[in-house]
Amino acid sequence: MKYFSIINSVYFFMVFVFSINTFGQNAVDTKPQYLYNPNYTLEVDKYKTYMMKQADIVMLGNSLTHGINWNELLGRTSISEQGIPSDISEGVINRLEYVYKLNPKMCFVMIGVNDIFSWISVDVIFANYKSIIEKLKAKNIIPVIQSVLYAGKTQQSAENRNIEIMKLNELLMQYAKENKIEFVNLNRKMSTSNFLKEELTYDGIHLTSEGFQIWGREVDKVLRKFSL
Repeated sequence: MKYFSIINSVYFFMVFVFSINTFGQNAVDTKPQYLYNPNYTLEVDKYKTYMMKQADIVMLGNSLTHGINWNELLGRTSISEQGIPSDISEGVINRLEYVYKLNPKMCFVMIGVNDIFSWISVDVIFANYKSIIEKLKAKNIIPVIQSVLYAGKTQQSAENRNIEIMKLNELLMQYAKENKIEFVNLNRKMSTSNFLKEELTYDGIHLTSEGFQIWGREVDKVLRKFSL
């Protein structure tokens, strides 16, 4: 009987400790995933200090968008670059106020590769994308959806992840078509066999100057189409 009592005591102690650990873990896990990215708070704090009051165009996305000076690339002076390295689609939704405050005419959106490499489902990313687009439209901002670029062959799990990128792009293309939204298919010129071309990337994800030149020309075509 004494042995049974000791076993019971140990069991309930273990259950108690497990419950505390689980509660603590759940408490931590309530923090949105995008806030675990240290770049997020750093870049958003910069947005709060910028002096630009109005921009005709916003380039919205992650480190790919962040990798170039868009005003210099396109020879303009009224573009706001709002790409945050490592950001995901949920993060973009929660910083749209910094797009709104510039009262832009058009916003180019590319987000999703970090979601996919974080194993966030395509359905969740697509739902977030639709939310972003509808919120922009509600503010009378013309949204432009840019295809999520494929990863290059040197990137780990590229083949597997590119299948998910393809699924997402197909959903985005169909959504854009059904809702008469401009869609820029960058992969048409920047990929081969569903991989980002090797000469356009230095690490399998981020672009070289040649890659940005191609991207910039496609953006410029859209701006000219809308007389911007």
